[in-house]
Amino acid sequence: MKILVCISNVPDTTTRIKFVEGNTSIDTTGIQWVINPWDELSLTRALELRDDQSCGVKKVTVAHVGPAASEPTIRKALAIGADDGIRINSGSADAYFVASQIAEIAGKEQYDIIMCGIESSDFNGSMVGGMISEFLGIPSVSSVSGLKIENGTPVLTREIDGGKESVKVPLPFVAIVQKGIAKEPRIAAMRGIMMARTKPVKVYEPVAVDTLTEITGFEKPAPRAACKYVDAENPAQLIELLQNEAKII
Repeated sequence: MKILVCISNVPDTTTRIKFVEGNTSIDTTGIQWVINPWDELSLTRALELRDDQSCGVKKVTVAHVGPAASEPTIRKALAIGADDGIRINSGSADAYFVASQIAEIAGKEQYDIIMCGIESSDFNGSMVGGMISEFLGIPSVSSVSGLKIENGTPVLTREIDGGKESVKVPLPFVAIVQKGIAKEPRIAAMRGIMMARTKPVKVYEPVAVDTLTEITGFEKPAPRAACKYVDAENPAQLIELLQNEAKII
């Protein structure tokens, strides 16, 4: 059994984002890039399954659509424990483009389980996993918070309104995972960092696919208004502010 984990290269959550070129692109100067948190948890769970011999997982591969500058993020995934990596040599134009590129490779390599984070922490699109399954014509399961393999059959736990449900799904399939899939992301040890230098990363050129969307501009959210303090002995003022300014009562 082989698992493919899709990873995104995103800015660290502490990064102060700046826009350039008339607010049409992000200034990447000084940005520290990391593995998308949901993808990192996906990778952790995939490695846990591989390390459990009863699950039958023999190989975990990571895949990323990005230029050569994003390769350190792939190497970090290899240091965490992935067996090898794939990089499609292109910028990630939009979700449709990214999904089509990963599906092209996944279809050739015949992976049993494809794992995608529910969203990326930069654009929060939540589209790539579902698109990959449609391109490949295989099932997808969303909101996955648990994944185990029992007697060769994957059993997924999904978060639903008011509780959880267990789902059995045939291979191959796409798991769109969320928080809960692993307790904590696995940390790369020194031995893993050294081994990652020699692990293979295959580079593929992108297939020709039209992008369906384009970004015309970015803008930051409006700054928060200054706090107003109301005397505890003056509830009438508080009610007036809630009614006429906040408009919540």
